[in-house]
Amino acid sequence: MLKNGYIQIYTGDGKGKTTASLGLALRAIGHGWNVKIIQFTKGEQGVDYYGEIKSASKFINNLDVSQFGLNRVVYSDNIKIDDYKETKKGWECAKKAIKSGKYQLIILDEINICINLGMLKIQEVKDVLLNKPKNCEIVLTGRKAHPELVALAHLVTEMNPVKHYFDIGVPARQGIEY
Repeated sequence: MLKNGYIQIYTGDGKGKTTASLGLALRAIGHGWNVKIIQFTKGEQGVDYYGEIKSASKFINNLDVSQFGLNRVVYSDNIKIDDYKETKKGWECAKKAIKSGKYQLIILDEINICINLGMLKIQEVKDVLLNKPKNCEIVLTGRKAHPELVALAHLVTEMNPVKHYFDIGVPARQGIEY
């Protein structure tokens, strides 16, 4: 299936990082790949909150999604011990998935946020990525990708906002942002 898997990063302040990674997942699944998505900082809302999780559970057999997080956005001024616990559980899940050799594509959604906020150590993440199976593509999403990961990655895309309806007071909308 996949001879050489690379490391990709989708980062930046613009909308579309998770959406782009999900498009890649859909493409890979179309070619019969096994895909694992691990969502960090997303969790307690449950499978009925995020549209991508709802649809995936209905019709895609070779997609496995795990969520680790609380029911809020994590910022530097609201981190709690439970955020660290959820991140650790997510990271253990990610390491197990990467080592398993079962997946051709693994998406670590919002992991950049966890690294930036100090919930994961950069060196540990780098060590796992450097020792991934050769035929496994790994995608890291989230704002503020660490410069060491940017240097390590083979593809980096930065989403930059030009204009966003949030600026005129439009909140996140079901089916578009979640």
